[in-house]
Amino acid sequence: MQTIDVKRLNDQYPNGHFDLIDVRMPTEYRAIHAECARSVPLESLDPDAVMAARNGSAGDPLYVICRSGNRSAQACEKFISAGFENVVNVEGGTVAWEQAGLAVVRGKKAMPLMQQVQITAGFLVLLGVVLGYFVHPYFVGLSGFVGAGLMFAGFTGLCPMASMIAKMPWNQCVGGGSCSV
Repeated sequence: MQTIDVKRLNDQYPNGHFDLIDVRMPTEYRAIHAECARSVPLESLDPDAVMAARNGSAGDPLYVICRSGNRSAQACEKFISAGFENVVNVEGGTVAWEQAGLAVVRGKKAMPLMQQVQITAGFLVLLGVVLGYFVHPYFVGLSGFVGAGLMFAGFTGLCPMASMIAKMPWNQCVGGGSCSV
């Protein structure tokens, strides 16, 4: 997989004319993103559709950015698996982009998804214990179910609770359009 650091990318294209996609969640993109980036969330990434929408520039490099480089690397792997070789992971992601003093767009901030998952899981465990103590002992099963779900997420890297919370209205861009403001 090809990589590039933010300073070298900026030096290569001083006019800012290059194709950069940001694969973070819409709320993360809305909070801050590189000025020239467009939002294509990793969870709904379709490499064929992205390349088809490039209007004749499919042979030019496609640069992929996220927060720090992990999700963009996953996205690059998706492109490569789909047969598109000219994709480049932007090292350090938006964090490095901002630290380098490059142009960013700031918008409305949102609570990070993992923090939302932790609050929800903690609430459900506490609820199960309280209901189990005051209402019926079977309610502690709720706490066990949440604990099993957290273990599943830890072992597999898949978190159904995070997937559900990510689809909540407050984690989406209003109107389904741009997340830039």
